[in-house]
Amino acid sequence: MTSEGWGTPPVEPISQHYIVCGGNALAHRLILELVEHYEVPVVVLVADRSRDHAPHIEQLAGVAAVVEYSSITDEALRAVSIGTARGLALVEGSDQENIHAALSAQGHNPNIRIVLRMFNQRLGENIERLLRNGAALSGSATAAPAFAAAALGRPNSVEVGGRFLHIAFDDAIAADRLCIVADHIDRQDLSKIRLMPEQEGGSAEFVRLATEIGGDGPVRVDGAAVGADRNADRALETVAETGGVAALQALPTEPREPIGWGRRLRWRVLDTARFFTSARLRLMLLTAFAAVLMSFGVLWYLNRDFGWTLYISLLDLAGAAQPDQPADIAAGTGTGGAWQRAAQVVITICGITFAPVATAIVVEVLASGRRGQPRNPSAGTRDHVIVVGLGNVGTRVAAQLHELGVPVVCMERDPQARGIAAVRALGIPLVLGDGPFEEQLRRARLKHSRALVAVSGDDATNLEAALEARHGNPEVRVVVRLFDDNFAGHVYATLDNAASRSVSYLAAPAFAAALMGREVRGTLSVFRHVLLIAELTVEDGSGLIGRNRHDLEDPGGVRVIAVRLARSPHLQWNFADRTRRLGPGDRIVVAATRSGLARLNTVLVEEG
Repeated sequence: MTSEGWGTPPVEPISQHYIVCGGNALAHRLILELVEHYEVPVVVLVADRSRDHAPHIEQLAGVAAVVEYSSITDEALRAVSIGTARGLALVEGSDQENIHAALSAQGHNPNIRIVLRMFNQRLGENIERLLRNGAALSGSATAAPAFAAAALGRPNSVEVGGRFLHIAFDDAIAADRLCIVADHIDRQDLSKIRLMPEQEGGSAEFVRLATEIGGDGPVRVDGAAVGADRNADRALETVAETGGVAALQALPTEPREPIGWGRRLRWRVLDTARFFTSARLRLMLLTAFAAVLMSFGVLWYLNRDFGWTLYISLLDLAGAAQPDQPADIAAGTGTGGAWQRAAQVVITICGITFAPVATAIVVEVLASGRRGQPRNPSAGTRDHVIVVGLGNVGTRVAAQLHELGVPVVCMERDPQARGIAAVRALGIPLVLGDGPFEEQLRRARLKHSRALVAVSGDDATNLEAALEARHGNPEVRVVVRLFDDNFAGHVYATLDNAASRSVSYLAAPAFAAALMGREVRGTLSVFRHVLLIAELTVEDGSGLIGRNRHDLEDPGGVRVIAVRLARSPHLQWNFADRTRRLGPGDRIVVAATRSGLARLNTVLVEEG
């Protein structure tokens, strides 16, 4: 172990190892995945061994060495034996720094597997083409769907083969589920969750019962006959007795938030009006508008011709109407009587009022755009989600909620945060400043919000924001980003209508699998636990050749949920033939725990 500038390599001669560059939370979780589940030697390259998660990383069993260099130079790569390594993970630093390091590593070891973290996913796709054996992943993009879904109180989904996989709990489980993924769920003690249980276990009776709901004839449960009309009630009782059940289900389309167009339009009109105008200006405009409507009614009453009334009213608003002359009035050729002339005067005066106000609004909008000022939340903001923290994750969560049509308000204390420009481009309101949370949440219209998502990089800050939000609005749903599992357990036990997610916990399994050459399509959350959806290709020389479902499935670890045969372009969900052996060109989709996917990978590598 050394600092930059030493001439001798700090690592004892080592080969077939994996290098992780970074000392952040993602690096910490990734190293745990590699040493605990994949059981491979790991060398860690950090900028400062005394900062961030580096001290904890140094204490992990299975870490061969922790090397300190201020930047990833050629000397640093040689110091961690890049030439004999099997894989390299770059999970800290900017996109540009990671690209430079990846290309340098490839120059030292052309066959090394490289996985780099990239915020810009489009750039990452292009970089993958430059690497002989590499993958570019975004930790924030992997984790953001789970946070957004938790804020809306629904499970996130992963798209596979045109279908959207998600986790359903208890009575939301449908008969066409793919498999049971968890049972013995105790929401007060999440350590009791049993992932990927055996089909013949505590949940088997529920599975059989659920498939028979709605059929004719009695069903036997615990040795007693139950009528068909009581099936549903008994199924729920069975779920309660086993402590809850979670299942993997598929939908043909991704569920969207049920927000009616009328409510969206009303919110948008009110929000826009209150953003561009002050209270006094709005009062003046409403008064003028009411006067115009009343005058329009007078004109229509006198003439009984709606088209002509609308025509003359619009001309009056623009100041273009031809007024009656005294001679015309004396000759009886005027356009109307005294009431009509009075109504036209009112409309014309109100039109004179509207013109400068509209000009002022346009000027203010253009001026605000030049100054680069973010948009403030207005008094019309309702039923929205507050996102606290505009780092990589917060920015993606806000963008995803906005794309779903959910009103969003962001809060950020750092005026230089990278997400400020992104949310401003989307027109998302922002509360910016380093004031007390109570005041910031008030400005964010907490009392009218539906949920708060605290995703800053600090656990204590996130918890403080959640507690302040719950104090200001006891009904608000809170979603907290927490790294520490024990901390998260206390949150679940003490707060109702709350959820906790860890970005590194959600993203690390995908990075570890990618480092081993496996394609993880996405992650699904079962409370604080992670379920991976991975797609594996059967290639010549692969350990998958000649295996069937029975060989691959592992109780407590792996379920095969779909198979695509080489001769077929379509996935076959819940492939019924458990004895058919896989051949070159076949593809399988598995749902797996972190350890299950690691065990599957180890078997395939050893036998491939």
